[in-house]
Amino acid sequence: MKFKIHQANLLEALVAVQGVVGSRVTLPVLSNVLVEAEGETLRFTTTDFTVAKRFSCKAEIEEPGAVTLPVKRLAAIVRELSDQIVEVSTDKKRPDAVRMVCGSYRSTIAGIAASEFPKIPSTEGGLAFTLPQATLKEMLRKTSYAAAADDASRPVLTGTLLSFADGKATCVATDGRRLALVWAEVEFPPENARDVVLSPRTVAELLRSLGDEGDVRATLKETQIVFEFGSLYFSSKLLNGTYPNYKQVVVTDRENKIRVGRDDLLAVLRRINVSTTPTTNAMRLTFENNLLSIAVNAPDVEEATDTVAIKYDGPAITAMFNPEYMMEPLKSLSSDEICIELNNGTSPGLIKDDTTFLYVIMPLRI
Repeated sequence: MKFKIHQANLLEALVAVQGVVGSRVTLPVLSNVLVEAEGETLRFTTTDFTVAKRFSCKAEIEEPGAVTLPVKRLAAIVRELSDQIVEVSTDKKRPDAVRMVCGSYRSTIAGIAASEFPKIPSTEGGLAFTLPQATLKEMLRKTSYAAAADDASRPVLTGTLLSFADGKATCVATDGRRLALVWAEVEFPPENARDVVLSPRTVAELLRSLGDEGDVRATLKETQIVFEFGSLYFSSKLLNGTYPNYKQVVVTDRENKIRVGRDDLLAVLRRINVSTTPTTNAMRLTFENNLLSIAVNAPDVEEATDTVAIKYDGPAITAMFNPEYMMEPLKSLSSDEICIELNNGTSPGLIKDDTTFLYVIMPLRI
């Protein structure tokens, strides 16, 4: 194997895939990146058996071949190289090592034979769906925070549901106390309808890697999902388990509808939240006469109150909510105004905006 590539391009590829490699690995080869040179393309692949990531780019390839190299050490070296062409070639005496030259810099880096690198899942035989990168990124951003941080009894709740059905792609996340949902129209054959649950790690990687332009192709298989976009290929195992029937929770015919400026409400919630404590993480919301009053009682503060103007002339309603759960959806939205829907102070509340977003929040009973 022998190729030439600019230092900046080589670093971009290594940075794109090195996050898959953890500090503890079960096999030495899992600390390495598989470097494959073929035609005019270089492919850089990392995996830990659960997820895999591949970055492809153009390069001047003189001899095809493949080898695996310690990705973090290689990235650290390349980061310090000068802004010039890097020449990489396998060592004739040691086929599992490479010789690297950049300007006056010379080094030999030991690796592991490419044959020992695990096979990466293919997309052959899977169900494929295509949607804009920006759409999927926005859907995940608006929902994933509502997933359970840790649920040993129901691990599926730590994930985010990605559903393809009825001509829509729907993202749902819930921890049992609140639920976030958003959907977008997507074209696909009705017989390809399917639900999958993305792991927290998969969601984090997508949020970090998806761009604002171009499409992403998602290919679903029995236990895997593969995303392909731009120069990246990313595969991950799906979470097992039956996801809750979110359609039973999302009821949109609540009697009382309150409209309020998103930024105004978020500012008040932030001020009130400062006065909460781990043992007093609850606030009282009272809706009446076009005014929302928010209060919290805490041992160190005694009481903190604030108000915000709203559009509401219905019966007075008082409800208790977790301030963090109220703030999180507001942070992910961009609409100037939101709508809060309630039947009464003890029934689930619903937050909506002018998009397809819905957020259900359970009241606290204190």
